[in-house]
Amino acid sequence: MPIDFLLPNNMKNKKGSVILKTIKINKHKFNLEIYPKLVDWEIFPHNYDAALYAFSNKDKINKKIESKYIYENTCI
Repeated sequence: MPIDFLLPNNMKNKKGSVILKTIKINKHKFNLEIYPKLVDWEIFPHNYDAALYAFSNKDKINKKIESKYIYENTCI
């Protein structure tokens, strides 16, 4: 089921196939692009320091993004 109708217009691109967010992880800014139709995502650092941080802490960032921004918390 598409989730595009739940998002404000400023978080979708023109076609509605990409969700764009600016996130901050440990004082570093990243652009997060979520592709709900492909069930995939990418991050893009804002500066060189953020790129170095992302390269050094790839696993930690993946876990944090997946738990906070990608997957829903479902409690039964």
